[in-house]
Amino acid sequence: MAGQTATRANTVARKPAAGKGAAATGRGASRRPDTTGPAKISRREFDRRRTALMAMMPADSIAILPAAPERIRNRDVEFPYRQDSDFYYLSGFPEPRSVLVLRPGNPHGEAVLFCQDKEPELERWNGRIIGQGEAVDSYGFDDAFPIKDIDDILPGMLESASEVFYDYGANEAFDANVTRWLNRIRTQIREGARLPDSIKPLQYNLHHLRSYKSAEEIKVMREAGRISAEAHMAAMKLCKPGMYEYELEAIINYEFARQGAVSWAYPAIVGGGANACILHYRENNQKLKDGDLVLIDAGCELAYYAADITRTFPVNGRFTAEQKALYDIVLEAQLQSIQQVMPGKHWNEPHEASVRVITQGLKDLKILKGSMDELLETKAYMRFFMHKTGHWLGMDVHDVGSYKVDRQWRQLEPGMVMTVEPGIYIDPDADGVAKRWHGIGIRIEDDVCVGKNGPDVLTEKVPKRTEDIEQLMAS
Repeated sequence: MAGQTATRANTVARKPAAGKGAAATGRGASRRPDTTGPAKISRREFDRRRTALMAMMPADSIAILPAAPERIRNRDVEFPYRQDSDFYYLSGFPEPRSVLVLRPGNPHGEAVLFCQDKEPELERWNGRIIGQGEAVDSYGFDDAFPIKDIDDILPGMLESASEVFYDYGANEAFDANVTRWLNRIRTQIREGARLPDSIKPLQYNLHHLRSYKSAEEIKVMREAGRISAEAHMAAMKLCKPGMYEYELEAIINYEFARQGAVSWAYPAIVGGGANACILHYRENNQKLKDGDLVLIDAGCELAYYAADITRTFPVNGRFTAEQKALYDIVLEAQLQSIQQVMPGKHWNEPHEASVRVITQGLKDLKILKGSMDELLETKAYMRFFMHKTGHWLGMDVHDVGSYKVDRQWRQLEPGMVMTVEPGIYIDPDADGVAKRWHGIGIRIEDDVCVGKNGPDVLTEKVPKRTEDIEQLMAS
């Protein structure tokens, strides 16, 4: 049986006609994101990625990566479908119920896709299915098979591999399939079947590749940053006392969609007044008050790439003296941190710069008391600045990639992209702090690429100096 399966896997035509097989189960997810808009990744780029990954694998190994499962929201309504980032990074293929298989050096096809059959009746209800023929012709796979045939074909591919690269634990349902296929081979060892020698995580090599953004990726991320910046500017222009937080969220999401970014990268945070002191505030349902600040943390997703911007501005268009004093500290911290985003610096140097500026600023305002050395050593600043200054950014808003290598902070290299987002948050009931500072929360965030010669701010269009914000809001 195993030998026959392997033979079938090696002899199916490279460019099969779209199959008529059995209808796929389930209703089909909500419409997949369209990547044909203002920016996208080319087929050549996906080919390059697969080639780069396979160059890191032994010649007789195999990598298996399933698409993201569809998820039910309630009864027969699904959450909008979003492809798994790793799967999409290598395939560019947007549909569920698909599996990517990579076999470096295999003469019968290195990049193989299992996907849904064309099914006219199902497509009439849920939309177009790509099918095997187009998967080969338009997406660049060497071969494609119906997903319903995977139990017959994939065990033979596994049997011919010495090593399997697969991330156990990421998809529990698919884990069971892989285990079942390996157990089937195990029962046939006496008949000459060969079990792979080892199973290794795929993510180590794959996430290393994802850590470095290509010119195409940077172009898409810059466009996502531009769209997100314009959305923030629209919210600033339309904000006024008496509006609700969700109205600003609606303005942001409208601007994303109007410019071709059909999804946000993460649910927006719109926190007015003391709500800005809640780092992951989600309710977005309170009325915006005259004299308060409002913090908006929002970014679109464009062609599967995230933007991530935070701005804080006065609801009525004018900063109070206290708000401006704290805001200018955060802005100076951010500007100095951005200057550390360059080759040769390590991951934590932007954070260290923010910590120094914020600690000194809070000391000057007498919110922190003591010597700088003592305040830094005791991390007194963490009462008001309790998070890191940034994170990796890419296909995921908190993107893949290690922060330390051999327990040392990772060196920054060209092509890496990170956020720079210092903040100050003073609770409305902060003990030992003068009342005039209570309930002020401020964060300023931009997306920064490590350029060859220094930092490249991808989101620079949206204003962040107090005078520029006030001027924009007055317009």
